[in-house]
Amino acid sequence: MNANPPKKLPTSVTSEPQDLELEHQIRFRAYELYEARGRKDGHELDDWLRAEAEIMQKKAGTIAA
Repeated sequence: MNANPPKKLPTSVTSEPQDLELEHQIRFRAYELYEARGRKDGHELDDWLRAEAEIMQKKAGTIAA
């Protein structure tokens, strides 16, 4: 038996170019939301989820059109 089994990558780590681009877009939008709120800490998850929803909605609209 192997004493050092292969490690699985965390689910947030992506290797596909389109996944990296999507993550970049979400990260950028989340930072914009952070700045618009006056750079107040403590809302990272809220910013990320809102940015993700906005980006995914925009992509869905683009695909449907």
